[in-house]
Amino acid sequence: MTLTVAVLVPVLGLLVLLGPASSQTLESSVGTLVLRNTDFASQLYRAQAKRSDDNVFLSPLALSTALAALLTATGGQTREQLQRGLALSGLDPEILPDLFQSLRAAGGGSNLTQGVAILPSQAYEVPQTYRDLVSTKFGASVEGLMFTDPPEAVQALNRWAQTQTGSKVQEVVSFLESGSQLLLATVASYQARFTQRFNASNTQEERFFVSSYQVVIVPMMLETNKYFLAYDRSLKTGVLKLPMTDGAAMLVVLPDEGVDVGDVEDKVNGDKIRAWIKQLRKTWLQVQLPRFQLDSYYMLRDTLRNLEISKVFESGAEINDLGVGGVKLDQVYQKLFLSVDETDDGTRGDATAFNSLPPRLTINRPFIFLIYHEATGSVLFMGRVVNPTRL
Repeated sequence: MTLTVAVLVPVLGLLVLLGPASSQTLESSVGTLVLRNTDFASQLYRAQAKRSDDNVFLSPLALSTALAALLTATGGQTREQLQRGLALSGLDPEILPDLFQSLRAAGGGSNLTQGVAILPSQAYEVPQTYRDLVSTKFGASVEGLMFTDPPEAVQALNRWAQTQTGSKVQEVVSFLESGSQLLLATVASYQARFTQRFNASNTQEERFFVSSYQVVIVPMMLETNKYFLAYDRSLKTGVLKLPMTDGAAMLVVLPDEGVDVGDVEDKVNGDKIRAWIKQLRKTWLQVQLPRFQLDSYYMLRDTLRNLEISKVFESGAEINDLGVGGVKLDQVYQKLFLSVDETDDGTRGDATAFNSLPPRLTINRPFIFLIYHEATGSVLFMGRVVNPTRL
């Protein structure tokens, strides 16, 4: 998994022209959208990370896609606030659907399965034009739920999640209130397959220092290869790039011993991420990375309110295009699964012989990570591993 300079470069060749914008304008605006999504990713991550001391795992792109799809149905102050909260101010809202479609057309990693849904009450007759817009431009669906029968609504939402992820996500909710009007849901599952694959025969049980007071034993993978590495002296933090086979990559952000990961999180933003990427240099390295899985579930309404996205959740929200007046968004759900292990496709390059082994980077304490699509620079996932033994 990798994060590269692609984040800084306008996306080329995405000429899905379904609106009045010229190819040059659209191409430039997609590059701007990538940068704005990176800013939103860091803001969302910081807001959620402050709510817990545990592992964190989010999909900023899936969430911004869902909220942008809903934005197209809004007006007035609700739309303006959504644009600001999503870091989309200054981008023409009329071409946002085309921008998101162009971004999707570039791909997001073949190991990724995901779904985005707008979930109004079945009582609302959502116009077909809006359904088509959401499907074509955002790759999302509008699924009416029978909120008057909460158990049926729960089953319908969970069936949708299973279908979208090939049953890798089984359940989004176990309970819904009968008074709900409108929900958003995003689900995703990702299997990390590294280009420089970890050999399972090298994996050993090692210590992982959760804190000064807690140590856990975890399977620690090991690989020796050329990796991109950087160091942020101001934050006393190392940055490692791990490429993957499907065009995605992981950026691992590891604070020095004695540096609290929370102190680094406070400084993470779009500019900081781009600065790290510029500094990456290739070097021979032994990398030890814990095998881990993350199974995250969030109700994001309060987190989004902390990002000053609040009007859409209030009575009288200006959501105009869902076939009914006065509707408000009740909740936003995100359910994600990530697996990071030695998964191999059976083909490995020739082993490299060393007269002396290169330096070893052991990731044995809490770290931050990003997973992004290299061709576009889009941040697919962002998270924190505090304890690899916990889902």
